[in-house]
Amino acid sequence: MRLLIMGPQGVGKGTQAALLSEHYGIPAISTGDIFRYNIKNQTALGKEAQSYTDKGELVPDEVTNRIVKDRLAQDDAKNGWILDGYPRNAAQVQALDEMLAEIGTPLDYAVALEADHDVLMERMRKRAEQEGRADDTPEAIAERLAIYERETAPLIDIYKSREQLVTVNGVGDIAQINAKIVELLG
Repeated sequence: MRLLIMGPQGVGKGTQAALLSEHYGIPAISTGDIFRYNIKNQTALGKEAQSYTDKGELVPDEVTNRIVKDRLAQDDAKNGWILDGYPRNAAQVQALDEMLAEIGTPLDYAVALEADHDVLMERMRKRAEQEGRADDTPEAIAERLAIYERETAPLIDIYKSREQLVTVNGVGDIAQINAKIVELLG
């Protein structure tokens, strides 16, 4: 099973990716985790990514694409994977399509989790309090949600047009949400 898990910040992508990973016996691959691993271990890709993050800049798509491609080529991903946080824009969709064609592993589904804006704001406010995350100010949260709506939400239409989209309400009991995803994936 090769899946994308999509949705705005705070919708529960990481939680559901972990549960799906366990259910299907495939790795949940978070782009944030890949970046942190490569930077911590000072890989060539990590050093390149860090040269941008040290300046407070976003890592360019070209570097992000190479990091994702490198991760998908690892042995534990041979029988499937769940990508969380990638692709984030149309250029990354095209790059992912090319990667998958090159390695001969088509995408099965994109799972889109949905939740009301106010629910997301409240979830992230609580997370900021619980985890002491200084970067989760109401303004920063609102900006990240706006970027998602502007750049990533339109990708859902791409996967819908390809008949690869599974949409699930991300609000409610975690186990019930997971069961609904598994049911829809067949």
